[in-house]
Amino acid sequence: MATLREIRRRIVSVKSTQQITKAMKMVASAKLRQAQEKIFAARPYSFQIDEIIRHLVATVEEPEDPLLEMRPAQRVLLVAVTADRGLCGAFNGNIIKQVLHQIEFHRDKEVSLVCIGRKGNDFFSKRNYQIRNRYVRIFDHLDFTKAQEITSFIVNEYRSRETDLVEFVYNEFKNAVQQNVVVEKYLPLTTKEFQGGKTNVDYIYEPDKASLLTAMLPRHLNMQTWRILLESNASEQGARMTAMENATDNAEEMIHDLTLFYNRTRQAAITKEISEIVGGAEAMKSA
Repeated sequence: MATLREIRRRIVSVKSTQQITKAMKMVASAKLRQAQEKIFAARPYSFQIDEIIRHLVATVEEPEDPLLEMRPAQRVLLVAVTADRGLCGAFNGNIIKQVLHQIEFHRDKEVSLVCIGRKGNDFFSKRNYQIRNRYVRIFDHLDFTKAQEITSFIVNEYRSRETDLVEFVYNEFKNAVQQNVVVEKYLPLTTKEFQGGKTNVDYIYEPDKASLLTAMLPRHLNMQTWRILLESNASEQGARMTAMENATDNAEEMIHDLTLFYNRTRQAAITKEISEIVGGAEAMKSA
């Protein structure tokens, strides 16, 4: 049985851990508010430029941009967006599990990876998966230039025919306690996917639709990459805040149980001592 000193040390240790988890929850909560503001500000522009691209692709007779070229998907590039740090519940594990599922789904093709985030990079590097590029610690100071850098690499890979299909795997932000794992086709941008954007309304474009489409596609891809990074960042902070809140509550429950156990053990020790004293006194009387 544990001694009273060991129980006291355990209570002190759990209280110290609880203070850390409570502080991490507050930090994650503050970062989540900032991340939410950014994603809510980016979504309208992202959706609007997506609508414009849909309209252009649906109305241009024969788009000639290589990014719209369909070819047999023999080489697949999976972009895994994880976090740089842990202590955020199943956030990283869900992404890694989904990427492994996609690798199995494309098992008859040549699959390579782009890892965004240290957790995903560490996991796949140790298991000798083919990693074409990696971006770690970009969420410490996330800015639009990082999205442009990632987009530029992916577009160059597609234009040079190093890959035929690009898919992003990331966590989509819903709220602080809910994130959805999403597999999003990034390239190619096929006309079939954009037929729903065709409407009865037409617009006047300068200089012409085809030229505008060629100019808009890189901006569209940059914006979609930026949105995905913001979604993942907000999801990470929400998952970490929830995980630290649960850890704090569990620590509080553990402290309560240990305190009860300590009091019972202490009471039992006192009762035992009293019994020994009484027994000794009775022995002395009978002697």
